[in-house]
Amino acid sequence: MSDTIEGQPLEPQSEPQNESKSTGMRRKPIIFAAIAVVVLAGAFFFYFFAGQPLKYLLFPSLRVLAHVNDDKITVDQFNKELAKVEPALIREMLREEPNNLVERMIMKALLLQEAKKQGVSAPVKTFKDPAVSSLPPEEALIAELIGKKFPSPPEVKREEVEGFYKMYKDRMEGKPLKEVAPAIEQYIREAKQQQVLGQFLEDIRKNAKVDVDQAQLQKVTVKPPEMNTEDELKQALTSGKPVLVDFGANSCLPCRQLRPVLKEIAAEHSEKAKILVIDVYKYQNLAKEHKVLMLPTLVFFDAKGKETFRNVGLMEKEKIVGKLKEIGMGT
Repeated sequence: MSDTIEGQPLEPQSEPQNESKSTGMRRKPIIFAAIAVVVLAGAFFFYFFAGQPLKYLLFPSLRVLAHVNDDKITVDQFNKELAKVEPALIREMLREEPNNLVERMIMKALLLQEAKKQGVSAPVKTFKDPAVSSLPPEEALIAELIGKKFPSPPEVKREEVEGFYKMYKDRMEGKPLKEVAPAIEQYIREAKQQQVLGQFLEDIRKNAKVDVDQAQLQKVTVKPPEMNTEDELKQALTSGKPVLVDFGANSCLPCRQLRPVLKEIAAEHSEKAKILVIDVYKYQNLAKEHKVLMLPTLVFFDAKGKETFRNVGLMEKEKIVGKLKEIGMGT
């Protein structure tokens, strides 16, 4: 009996201990859940309110390249627009100078805003006008805006045609005014259209609130191909080998089309000739010294550094190699 009575007080003491353990186990999930709620709430707050940089850190494609009034141009929009550009070489050049594409996107956004402001709507697609029907919706809307803004072509007076003919008569191949007048009139009309359209676009751009984020623009910019320096040109001209210099620029499409050809020639004849590419915008003094007026200009120098031949525009690989052999490049 005493043993049973003495053992009884031990049971009430053990129950609080078990209850404490189970309560602690219940509290841990509650604490973790509360922490998760706080973290999610904080992330929500930073994402939608205070933490725009956090959003752009998590989703780089949402970074804003430019604000155009109340619209935005994001990195994702830029990349999608860039992907439409053909050929690939022009895409590559736009990556090196993305501001050119961004400006086009800005102007497109401004024209769409102007169309909305003026209540212009895109024409209904019909089978009767395939040229209009084939345009994407936004381009069709812009075309409709321009058509309503300039409903009739500019007038061209006969005096303007005659004046143009007199000024450029030496280029008319001896043809009389009557024969070339329609072509001259069309040329003047198109020039006037471009002028008034350019003024319209300039006015829209000037009156808009446009802000380009130069830091973000720099992040999407790709480094252009390396070109040679003025010192390298001096060294080449005193190397005792024939030299070919391409006076061009990275922004010049024919120049870039020529680069792979020159690279091949340089690799195949590295021991017998020097092939250089000079940026005429960076080294304007060299362009002036060598009387470069158009791009690209290929200038050939013999082993003594004397100019022997030049070619303006593209030149086939075989002809380039043949000319280098003529001026002393060994086989």
